[in-house]
Amino acid sequence: MRPLITAEEAAGLIEPVVLDVRWTLGGPPREPDYRDGHLPRAVWIDLDRDICGPVRETGGRHPLPDPDALQEVLRNAGVDEGSTVVVYDDGDGMAAARTWWTLRWAGLDDVRVLDGGIDAWTAAGRPLSGAEPHPERGDVTVRPGSLPVLDADGAAAWAAEHELVDVRAPGRYRGENEPIDPVAGHIPGAVNLPLGGGSEQYRDRKGAAFYCGSGVGASRAALAMTAAGRPTPPVYIGSWSDWVSRGREVAVGEEQ
Repeated sequence: MRPLITAEEAAGLIEPVVLDVRWTLGGPPREPDYRDGHLPRAVWIDLDRDICGPVRETGGRHPLPDPDALQEVLRNAGVDEGSTVVVYDDGDGMAAARTWWTLRWAGLDDVRVLDGGIDAWTAAGRPLSGAEPHPERGDVTVRPGSLPVLDADGAAAWAAEHELVDVRAPGRYRGENEPIDPVAGHIPGAVNLPLGGGSEQYRDRKGAAFYCGSGVGASRAALAMTAAGRPTPPVYIGSWSDWVSRGREVAVGEEQ
């Protein structure tokens, strides 16, 4: 099933569950933007609170959610078994991709990302709404583990035997700067293909696994591969923020 959907295709769906997951890294919650205008029927979802678990000493800045907590969020949003779920953000695909990945990991089969986000919707002449929906409670059951996930040991083993791709900016990968996490550098053996190079570069990385700073950017790379018809690749969802929290070995510079 194609994970990306156009505005026209989304408008033609029959009663999908629509989730507004607009998000800014390190910024304030985007709920005020949701209230100012969102896709009709869209339910507000906070990426940090609803899609990710609480931050602890290890696990990264955006850890996997507790399955029961995620199930409660989805049921409150009106998600039933077999629902078509459409997620959207501002259009960069970051929050929408992580939400798509998390819901697929949770066992939901029909999850789509609105290609181009809310801007694509309005550019297609589609209306926004200021009304907050009150959906009937859904009955979806979360079944975690439906996508391949790496932990720190798994990421190290993958880098030794296959291709582990770091999608962060080159300066962060090389250890020249680190604006977010306490340690700069990369996982030994990982190669660097930054998101700024475009999603097309990931589509033919057969056998690759992906990581970033906290599992958000890596999810976008996984979405790109899936959209190209490839199997969804493994993601180290804890990513660099989990790796350094565990005191694991750090590499700097370029891999030879």
